[in-house]
Amino acid sequence: PVAGAAVFLPTTCRFKNLKDSKKLSPKKREEWFKYARQNRQIFYAVSLVSPRVIDKVNITEAANLAATRAFLKLATKYPIPVTRIYLDGGLFLKTDPFVAGYSSATKIQTLVRGDERINAVKLASIVAKVKRDRLVVRYHKKYPKYGFKNHKGYGTKNHFSAIEKYGVSKIHRLTFLIKFFKQAQKS
Repeated sequence: PVAGAAVFLPTTCRFKNLKDSKKLSPKKREEWFKYARQNRQIFYAVSLVSPRVIDKVNITEAANLAATRAFLKLATKYPIPVTRIYLDGGLFLKTDPFVAGYSSATKIQTLVRGDERINAVKLASIVAKVKRDRLVVRYHKKYPKYGFKNHKGYGTKNHFSAIEKYGVSKIHRLTFLIKFFKQAQKS
């Protein structure tokens, strides 16, 4: 699945060494996730979009859907006054945030490399990655021959070798695999 997370951070929260999830070790991501869970000023919500939906709408649309669902979960569960909403990269909300009760004064901004610049976006990338990776590790119990606990479902050489050997499972994104097999045929 693709995961999207929304994080509420009050402006009073200060962080040292918070980075984008891709720039942290799994251990550090878990530490930041634990910090977010235990900090009473931080609220978050996560949404997962299944491989079948991804195959139907494409990965970009699925990421926007995950972000929108996470935002709506957060806005519904924690009706907190928000002055700014930051989105990473090419993400956008598939709903009007004002529907969720936010005022028209709320600024919405998509930032290229927001996960490197904005603490809430950094933390959201960590929360989404930890939640998704934990799920994929659980998939390992059902599909051990694919080695999900080692590569978390990313396109490593070992993962593709397992797919070539065993075929695809119910949790593989077929659209991603089509690209992989087309590249493999060229080489």
